[in-house]
Amino acid sequence: MEAHNFTNPFFSETAFYNRIVLGALLPDQAWRPLPHFFQTWLRNYIGGTLLYFISGFLWCFYIYYWKKNVYLPKDAIPSNKAMLLQIYVAMKAMPWYCALPSVSEHMIENGWTKCFSKISDMGWFGYVAYLMVYLVFVEFGIYWMHRLLHDIKPLYKYLHATHHIYNKQNTLSPFAGLAFHPLDGILQAIPHVIALFFVPAHFTTHVVLLFCEGVWTANIHDCIHGNLWPVMGAGYHTIHHTTYRHNYGHYTIWMDWMFNTLRDPVDDDVKKM
Repeated sequence: MEAHNFTNPFFSETAFYNRIVLGALLPDQAWRPLPHFFQTWLRNYIGGTLLYFISGFLWCFYIYYWKKNVYLPKDAIPSNKAMLLQIYVAMKAMPWYCALPSVSEHMIENGWTKCFSKISDMGWFGYVAYLMVYLVFVEFGIYWMHRLLHDIKPLYKYLHATHHIYNKQNTLSPFAGLAFHPLDGILQAIPHVIALFFVPAHFTTHVVLLFCEGVWTANIHDCIHGNLWPVMGAGYHTIHHTTYRHNYGHYTIWMDWMFNTLRDPVDDDVKKM
């Protein structure tokens, strides 16, 4: 099926998303002449940047100013200078991050994946079942990708170390969530794309889950332990930033539990006491 054809449901859907975002923010003559792939990248770039700043600023305002000293002690609040550095690193990487969903959408439009356009194509039972398989695949993939970025020394030195300069409570903030070397950030998100070749996935759900990564990474860098089992929240991820050898997982603790790298923040606090 020709991708640049509005009889292609995936192409129609990506074009619709492009019109919503680009049409709301830019005059038509600025974006309509652009190639479809570049329109998609520009939409992802604008959407990703807005998501990063809106979620980061709202969360920082809530925990550092509105609820100051409620969730974190004063000496655990990062300086404005530290947060601005994190924003700088994230903004340098953002154009490259946004290439990943743009490429995945291009592959979907060309029929190279197992994506389906409508939930009715699989039915609700099939949709939920495949979504669960997709999420397990992503959990497994992100765990091992993250762990290998630590275990393979050149990958750590040249890629992942950029993120691990934030290794204390007072240097971690929601803005650190996307402060990676560009290739590091792409590698950690790539299981979402690899999954499309093995697991039938709903296209819109795939796009939403990719952008949910931005909100999730902001949340797990705020150093607040939500203690919501089995979620791999900020309490677990703060330990990862201080020990470097634990809690590589994504949304849940299951992979770390399975591969014996789990370290619980409650147990950790008891040991310190």
